[in-house]
Amino acid sequence: MSLYGGPVTSDPIVFEVPAGVTLEDWLNNRDPPADEFDKFTSAFNTAAEANKWLIVAGEVSAVVTTVAVVLIAYAIIKCLYKASDRGLPYTRLEMGQGDSLPSPSTSKLPRKATANASSTTRPPAFNVIQNSQVEAATMERFLNSMAKEKPIRFSTQQLADFTQDYSTILGSGGFGVVYKGEFPNGVRVAIKVLKGNLGKRVEEQFMAEVSTIGRTYHVNLVRLYGFCFDPMMQALVYEFMENGSLDTFLFGEIRAVEWKKLHEIAIGTAKGMAYLHEECQQRIIHYDIKPGNVLLDSKLCPKVADFGLAKLCNRESTHVTMTGFRGTPGYTAPELWMPFPVTHKCDVYSYGMLLFEIVGRRRNHNPNLSESQEWLPRWTWEKFEKGELMELMERCGIVEEEEKGKAERMSLVALWCVQHSPEERPLMSTVVKMLEGGIEIAPPPNPFQYLVSARLDSTMSSGSIEDSNSSSSREPTEKPSIESSYSSSSREPTEKDSSKSYYTPIKRTLEIEPAK
Repeated sequence: MSLYGGPVTSDPIVFEVPAGVTLEDWLNNRDPPADEFDKFTSAFNTAAEANKWLIVAGEVSAVVTTVAVVLIAYAIIKCLYKASDRGLPYTRLEMGQGDSLPSPSTSKLPRKATANASSTTRPPAFNVIQNSQVEAATMERFLNSMAKEKPIRFSTQQLADFTQDYSTILGSGGFGVVYKGEFPNGVRVAIKVLKGNLGKRVEEQFMAEVSTIGRTYHVNLVRLYGFCFDPMMQALVYEFMENGSLDTFLFGEIRAVEWKKLHEIAIGTAKGMAYLHEECQQRIIHYDIKPGNVLLDSKLCPKVADFGLAKLCNRESTHVTMTGFRGTPGYTAPELWMPFPVTHKCDVYSYGMLLFEIVGRRRNHNPNLSESQEWLPRWTWEKFEKGELMELMERCGIVEEEEKGKAERMSLVALWCVQHSPEERPLMSTVVKMLEGGIEIAPPPNPFQYLVSARLDSTMSSGSIEDSNSSSSREPTEKPSIESSYSSSSREPTEKDSSKSYYTPIKRTLEIEPAK
């Protein structure tokens, strides 16, 4: 074999060394045959190129694998976070023995209170736990679950800074004082500081406010920015409503709101209530709808406020058991005064009373007027029954024909809302459609029939012969069923008769249609 792999020939190889070049230099600088060198170079380059792509592929694969692992880990963490974010429903405040009660980062309770709370979560065997410790732990548990929702927990020092040491009072009530405040970013707020000497009542109102309005958002509901729960102070931080409450425009000296805007306020309030009743995950019953609890922003957009008496209930539930009287006399549904289960239709009744006052721009009860005009809802019914509803609109200061039509529609809706039987009252979503003109309004029945029957029943049960004779001889003006109850009342009632009930109240099945 030759030096470069060629076949060995018998002919001698002759090397010609150029003149002036030594043999050693010539050998060192002599190139191999061109074809063999090209093959070697090509093979080397091919191997190097293949190696390079293998290295690049390995690097890309490593990067892709790393990114995939990171994305999968992020997705798992996100899913776990969402699952934990659901937390406990607000109606469940029970404590688990292994549960801890960490305070939110925005505010911390004193160490003593934290120690008490933690001691209730892992009680030693056979030890007796004080009621105060259990209540504090329950409230902390409630606030801990609320920390996962929208409201922010503020400290007492933050509230003092927001209000400039509580320098401006917006109003006051039975549960506390409302102060004007401002966030560092310039957003104005109203801070309701609850009275601390009311004990359990303050705690119930606090939890009702945070658990209802704190988990909802609607353009016609006052927004709750946050709260403060401290051993020395309980407060709620709301959005600031520049124009105050609706009652100042209806009953105050300055009534600068035009009728068109009042009609919009009525519809907006109804939409907020429809959201509470039919669109929330858990139905919210307000229990205290009235002009004082409808607040107006800078553009007179209405927002339902003051959820201190509100109660959550499952959407499947048609009845709610009351633990005490709720609401404001004059706006409260009749069933709230009786030991019967109630439904969200009690809010519909209160809204009807609110509508009467919006149309009349006066309080429903005015003892300074004549007997027929003293109670506006009854006066409205009498005018409707006589076909004189337009006359009533004019007496209320409504003169434009278009405005009269809207006012008449509002009056009919109000008469439907205040029906004595809850199942006859419409849903709030239906009320919105009726006010907007989306559906026709059927003539309502007399919502105050029960008052006539109750008054006659009171007269009969008094045992007065003269009253009973006069009532039987008088030409009946009510329904036949009412007349038949007194058909034998002309005779003198005996002792047995005087104890007999002459009036059978309307049957209260209280079965209602479920919210859609």
